[in-house]
Amino acid sequence: MKKIILPCVFGLSTLFSFSQNENSTHCYKRDIKGSQIAKSNTLTVAQIAESEKYNVHFYALDVAMDNLSTDIGGTVEIHATANMALDSALFELFQTMTITQIRVNGTPVPFSRNLSAVKAPVNATAGQSFIIAIDYNGTPPTAATNPLGGAGMSNANSPSWGNEVTWSLSQPFSAYEWWPCKQSLTDKADSCSVKITVPNACKAGSNGMLQNVVDLGNGTSRYEWKNTHLIDYYLISVAVAHYVEYNVYANPVGSPAPVLIQNYIYDNPATLPNFQADINETADFMELFATLVGPYPFDDQKYGHCMAPLSGGMEHQTMTTQGFFEKSLTAHELGHMWFGDHVTCATWADIWVNEGFASYLDYLMVENLYPAEKVQYMLDVHTNVMSSLGGSVWVLDSLNETRIFSGRLTYDKGSAIIHTMRFMVNNDTQFFQALRNYQTMFADSVAKGLDVKAALETVSGIDFTNMFNEWYFGEGYPTYSTRRHAVGNDLNFEITHTASKPSVTPTFTNPIEIKFSRTSQADTTIRFDITGNSTQYFIPNIGAVTNVVAIDPNNWVINQVGTNVNDANFYTEISEFSSSDFITIFPNPTAGTVQINLPNEMSNCSLKITDLNGKVLKKSIISSSTKISLEEYHAGTYLFVFELNDTLIKIEKVQKN
Repeated sequence: MKKIILPCVFGLSTLFSFSQNENSTHCYKRDIKGSQIAKSNTLTVAQIAESEKYNVHFYALDVAMDNLSTDIGGTVEIHATANMALDSALFELFQTMTITQIRVNGTPVPFSRNLSAVKAPVNATAGQSFIIAIDYNGTPPTAATNPLGGAGMSNANSPSWGNEVTWSLSQPFSAYEWWPCKQSLTDKADSCSVKITVPNACKAGSNGMLQNVVDLGNGTSRYEWKNTHLIDYYLISVAVAHYVEYNVYANPVGSPAPVLIQNYIYDNPATLPNFQADINETADFMELFATLVGPYPFDDQKYGHCMAPLSGGMEHQTMTTQGFFEKSLTAHELGHMWFGDHVTCATWADIWVNEGFASYLDYLMVENLYPAEKVQYMLDVHTNVMSSLGGSVWVLDSLNETRIFSGRLTYDKGSAIIHTMRFMVNNDTQFFQALRNYQTMFADSVAKGLDVKAALETVSGIDFTNMFNEWYFGEGYPTYSTRRHAVGNDLNFEITHTASKPSVTPTFTNPIEIKFSRTSQADTTIRFDITGNSTQYFIPNIGAVTNVVAIDPNNWVINQVGTNVNDANFYTEISEFSSSDFITIFPNPTAGTVQINLPNEMSNCSLKITDLNGKVLKKSIISSSTKISLEEYHAGTYLFVFELNDTLIKIEKVQKN
C-alpha cells in the first residue's frame, strides 16, 4: 500500500491540485431520430463495399411534394468519381419506390434491383467522373410498411397549432426511403442542390441558401435551394407546409457579416407570437458558441428552422426541423452545426462526437446565459445516467437505433463525461482551445471519439487513456467514501470508491474534489488525483477539520456518495519524514534562477514545477544541490512539488518577478 503526505499549502477558500498514488435530462431536450425500432442497414457487407467504389461529390434533387401526403416524385442526380475501374455503380432506394428511368451521363441505361440495392451500368476508369440521373416516384414507407424502420418521410397535423406538414428525417438509415442515395457517413458530398415543387400556398425549406422561387404558372411554385458545403446524406432535408417566414440575424465572432437565421413558422396567427422571443434567442446562442468553440461553420449561408409536428428536433444542416422552440432544444440543435454537421461521426458507434457535444453545448448555454439553472441541470443529467448501473457511451451495437440515440448514455452520459474532461484539463482556455482545434482539424469531415481524445491531449499534455477506457468505453460510475481522523491541525484521511459495474470497470482514476469544514477557518476544497480504489493521506497543518462537507462539491463527476466516517482509531500508518523541513529554495522571490538544497537522504528525488492551476510545466530528477532556471516563464507564482519513492514530500510556492 502506498501513501501520500500532503503538506498544507492552501489558504482560505482555495483550491489546489495534489497528485496521489495508487493504494491497492428531460425528453424535450432530445433530438428525435427516426423510429425507435432496432434496425440494420439494408445492404449486405459485400454491397456496402461495392458502393464504396465511387465517391459522391454532388447531389441534385428535383422533386414534387405537398403538405397533405408523403408522396414524392422527380429526379435525383448523383455526381460521382470512380475510385477504381467500374462497370457498375450501386446506390439505395426503398424497394417499393418506382424507378421509371436511369440515365448515365445523359444516356438511358438498363438497371437491376435487389430489394433496396440498385445497380446501374457505369463504365469508368479510376478518377473518372460520371452522373447517374434517376427518375422515380412513390410513397415512402412507414414503420408499419417497413419493419426495419420507416419515418424517412412523414406527414402529420400539429396537435397544438393545426397545421399539416410533410417533412423528412433520414438519420440514421432512412434517407433511401425517400430519395436514391449512397448512405455512407464517410462519403460526404461536396455540395447539394434541392429543388422542391409545391402548391403555391406552401413554402418548402431545405439546406443552404434559397436561390429562387419560381412560379410555374399551374398553381405550383419551385423552391430552389443550394448548399455549397460538404454534407452527409442524412442531413439533406425537405419540409413543406403553409409557413410564414420570420428572420433574425446574429453577429458571431469570426463571421465577416451578420448571419441570417431564417425561420419557417406555421401560418397560424398565434404561433409566431408564442415562440418569437425563444426564436430570437437563437442569435444569442450562436454568438456564444462561436466564442467558445469557433466560428459558425456555415456563416456564408444561414441557419434556420422549419417547424414540423415532432416532439423534438433534427439538426438538418443549416435548417433544423423543430417541433417547438425552447432554449435547451434550440441550443442543442444549433450546437449540432459544429458537432454533427461541420464535423460528423465517422461511424454510428462514435455518435458521441455528435450528440454528447451538442448536449454539452446546451449545458454551456445554461452555464453562461442562465447560470442560476446550471447546478440543477447537471444534477439532473447525473441522476439520469445513474438510473441504471451500466452502459457505455461508445455504441457497440451501431445498427440499433434505440441504442445509438439512448438519452441516458449517448446524450446525458456523453455530455457529463465532457464536463469531467473539462475538470481534468483544469484550464478552460486550454479546454476550449482543444475544441476549436478539433473543429479546424476535422472541418467538413468525419471524426471518431478517439480524435477528441487526441485533440485534448495535444493542448493539455494530459494522458486521457484511462479516462476513455473507464468513462467512454467502460461502464458504470463510482461511489466514493471517506474516513478521517484529525489530530490537532493534522489530518489522517482516506478515499475509497466502489464501482457500479465492477466486472467491466472496477476503478475510476479521474480526480475528485473533497470539501472540508474547519474550526475557526473557512471551508476548503482539495482536489485529489485518484489511481486506485483506496488511498490514504496524511495532511499536516490543514487546520482542525470537523467534517467532510461534500464529495465532488462542484458536481464535475458522475458519482454517488457512500459514507463519510470520523474514526478515532484511524491512522495512515505513515512514518513522519522530517527531511522535508530541510529542503531549501532560494532566492525566493527570484528574478530567474533558484538554488535547491536537499538532505542526503533525498538525493534523486523528483521535482514537478506547476502553475497554480496544477498544470505541469517541468519535470526533473534533482540531486542534493541543483539550480533551476525560471527564465522561460512569465512573472507569477509557481509550485515546486517534491516526491520521493511515490510519496509527496513537500510543495513550496516560488515567486518569479
